[in-house]
Amino acid sequence: MRDIYFYSKLKKSTRALNEIIGIETEFSTIPNSWHVVVVDVENSTQAVEEGKHHQINLTATGAIISVLNTVRKKKKNIEIPYFFGGDGATFLLPDMLLLEIITVLKNYSLHIKRNTNLLLRVGHISTEELVSEKTCIKILKHQLTPQLTIPIVLGNGLKKAEAIIKQTFVAQTDTNFKKNLLNLEGMQCRWEQISPVQLQKKVVCLLLDVADENQQSAIYKDVLTQMNLLFGTFNKRQPIRSNSLKLDFRLGKILEEMKISISNKSLIYVLKHWIQTLFGKVYFNFSKEGKRYLTQIGQLSHTFMLDGTINTIFTAEQSKINEFISYLDHLEAAQKIVYGIHVTHASVMSCYVLDRKTKHAHFVDGTEGGYTSAAKMFKTKLATLK
Repeated sequence: MRDIYFYSKLKKSTRALNEIIGIETEFSTIPNSWHVVVVDVENSTQAVEEGKHHQINLTATGAIISVLNTVRKKKKNIEIPYFFGGDGATFLLPDMLLLEIITVLKNYSLHIKRNTNLLLRVGHISTEELVSEKTCIKILKHQLTPQLTIPIVLGNGLKKAEAIIKQTFVAQTDTNFKKNLLNLEGMQCRWEQISPVQLQKKVVCLLLDVADENQQSAIYKDVLTQMNLLFGTFNKRQPIRSNSLKLDFRLGKILEEMKISISNKSLIYVLKHWIQTLFGKVYFNFSKEGKRYLTQIGQLSHTFMLDGTINTIFTAEQSKINEFISYLDHLEAAQKIVYGIHVTHASVMSCYVLDRKTKHAHFVDGTEGGYTSAAKMFKTKLATLK
């Protein structure tokens, strides 16, 4: 029972990201009583090519919100690590929560299928079974910004879990959607595409993997140090700035959100949220609380993830991007890494807002496919290595 508070009780690291990744002794082993839960949109690359990138992002965000709202109902201050991946999400959670979370996610998958025709795969595996597969998950709780704490994982356990779950996935036979299990309270996705403040900069989505578990700590440290040298520290390369955020007033935007966030279409819902969006411009521009919220968005945006593989989105000038790609090519030629990269003109954001003071989180991807496009390049390279 005490294992349910394993992650909650981990001490936060406040050291620089590139420094702490190089200190493996700071990482803890996940208890054998915990499980890895993976959700992902099947054939997401094809769906992006069909213009469904925004729906895919919303689907991944909705999965995270479904899980967090379910855990929040327990009122036991249980923290669980999770990772946003553009076309899906990964969670680590204790045995006590597993059955309820899987039930909620499978029901959410039915909702997604009914409303978007996307297939959201749901699966899980115990950390004990992953140990038997001779792979590990070592975790650290890191304070990335003054307001955002994220999990950092070394080891290939989560990658192995995802591979096993995808290989053994069987479509569920129970197609009876239960409206009472759908809880997407706080889901908001009302922002326009976000261009870098400096016009000469691009938005970069990067996936980077070190297959050898024994080398991950050292190589990831070197890569992040190089990123700091080329692009500046994490805060300087952050793509989300309060002065670049603009609300999207199109009814179509609210309709897209509605397909994910509620079980039935409602004209009242559309009109209510459209009016709220119109008033939002006044709220954000002229109220003290609104201005504070805009400032916090950058601090609470998930733009870096390490789940055994680096997933990050940042801004940079093209000349620096070219220099960085040359550096990555050198590492790849030495068979130290495999990477996928997607360079685009803007980022997109979906949000989880319970209140605008402290309880909100923001999930960021790039336009034109973002992480999914970077993953396409990444998977192509992996296929040539086999």
